[in-house]
Amino acid sequence: MKKGILLVNLGTPTTPTAPAVRTYLARFLADRRVITLPRWVWQPILHGMILPTRPYRSAALYRKIWTKQGSPLLLYTQKQAQQLQALLPQQVVRYAMCYSAPTVPTALQEMQQLGVTDLTVIPQYPQYSTTTVGSVFDQVAAFYMQASALPQLHFISSFYQAPQYIQALANQIKRALVRRPNAQLIFSYHGIPQKYADHGDPYPQQCTTTTQQVMALIGKNVPYSQSYQSKFGPGQWLRPATMQLLKTLPHQGVKDVVVITPGFVADCLETLQEIGHENRGYFMQNGGRSFTYLHPFNGSPTFTRLLATLAQS
Repeated sequence: MKKGILLVNLGTPTTPTAPAVRTYLARFLADRRVITLPRWVWQPILHGMILPTRPYRSAALYRKIWTKQGSPLLLYTQKQAQQLQALLPQQVVRYAMCYSAPTVPTALQEMQQLGVTDLTVIPQYPQYSTTTVGSVFDQVAAFYMQASALPQLHFISSFYQAPQYIQALANQIKRALVRRPNAQLIFSYHGIPQKYADHGDPYPQQCTTTTQQVMALIGKNVPYSQSYQSKFGPGQWLRPATMQLLKTLPHQGVKDVVVITPGFVADCLETLQEIGHENRGYFMQNGGRSFTYLHPFNGSPTFTRLLATLAQS
């Protein structure tokens, strides 16, 4: 039996340019798990309103976070895969992206060619949502619907309350609170439309469970809030919105915050730009004094060990 592990994250434009962002967004926003509107309603909006304009604005934001080596999300995902491969040398470790290269079908094809007969797929989203983990499952299932043979398949649908994950978040926060003992904690998760939760998506409950289990290790005397970021489109999303919360808190006497994004395992546009720059600006402009952003796991060996545990559970 030959074992393999496939890490899957969302994806990223190949370059911080409008054409590359347009290609990426066209794939992402065409996913029926992400946008559930009827095609006849959504396609004119996507191709007539969003794709002609949004890529230019998004590309400008990507340029602010781009590194000499490329996309932070891609670089950290590569590093996570490399570190996991070093930790588990007897297994085949690869990574894939839902909406950019290397694609899920490409990675699964390579696993087949390498003779992997026991495969663990780990979506890089701690909390399950139909918009993220559900989409990864769809792509894996679609590949094997056309395959002549299937490996023994293990699919990690979430790890929102895995002890190592909770402990790692708590340790990161505790270190920050040593420096900012009077800060209020903000747990900022990526948002989803409220109607998805109303239809049974367990995402908000899993986010709340993560927050509660982390706070059980932090202590009852530390003030905290939970919020949701990255709203897209006019519909109602999960509330409260991180942006609105950070605008309001200084007027309520909260001048010092520590912000953590437990739904992300690697820095990307939504963390570096939206939290680290935009939301920091909202907080400071409204009277905040100190804004501390805690980065995701990125290349942390702690996260690599967590991935190894998930793969072997």
